[in-house]
Amino acid sequence: MPAASDIAKPARKFHFISGLPRSGSTLLAAILNQNPRFRAGMTSPLADIMGVVIAEASSKNDFSFDVSDAQRAAMLRGLVENFYEGQADAAVVFDTSRLWCSRMPMLDTLFPEAKVIACVRQLSWVLDSMERLVRKQPVGVSKVFRFDTNTTVYSRVEALTDPRGMVGFAFQATKDAFYGQYAPGHLLLLTYESLVRNPAAAMRAVYQFLGEPWFEHDFDHIAYAADEFDARVGMPGLHAVRPKVEPVERTSILPREIFGRFVNESFWMDPKNNVSQVPIV
Repeated sequence: MPAASDIAKPARKFHFISGLPRSGSTLLAAILNQNPRFRAGMTSPLADIMGVVIAEASSKNDFSFDVSDAQRAAMLRGLVENFYEGQADAAVVFDTSRLWCSRMPMLDTLFPEAKVIACVRQLSWVLDSMERLVRKQPVGVSKVFRFDTNTTVYSRVEALTDPRGMVGFAFQATKDAFYGQYAPGHLLLLTYESLVRNPAAAMRAVYQFLGEPWFEHDFDHIAYAADEFDARVGMPGLHAVRPKVEPVERTSILPREIFGRFVNESFWMDPKNNVSQVPIV
């Protein structure tokens, strides 16, 4: 017989962090982690693992005719729940992946109450931030560019913004979620600019969106590190978070034509585009 405490234990909530790289997702996770009820981190392999399961349960596998949609949903839901089984003390779990914005229909099927927070930032500054990381490693090479040593800022930007590139895919996935039918009530766009300039107001909006009671965060002492992962992909500092949340004013290191090419790509800044009334912080 299960213990009374197990019966009374409320169901764990799952939410998802997605959006553009270099746009505050790791910072958001670090802030959320200050709340003892929450568990959040940098990008996990969960979405990729689920993708493999989806493929193997499809007609790619000759025996998939014996797998019903209900079984597929149960397996995928179980993957998420079991992946975080070791985080038993967390009532609310946030999984991070740029893939989640492209899987809104699946999330609606598996976790109808789940929310997706998409972190966004002006595309020119996303690319500027990536280029700064590259230039910090003049004698190294990154997995992000398939270990190609013969690149320029121009070819690196093209690779990043390709529809299958690190930035291009995330940008299109975020637009897919923003304009999609599952956005209302499920999607919030959190701008990097708001998060670093007024973290208290931004986080209060996040809590309101999640329907969670407010927790008093310390925005002057943020802690997070993923040095091993960053070194493995050849881009140290990719998930570095400064201890204090504050804006850093700087001049772009990108050539003017590159910066100007992407400066007007922030679709979320035009109210006419927000047909689903997605909250934008």
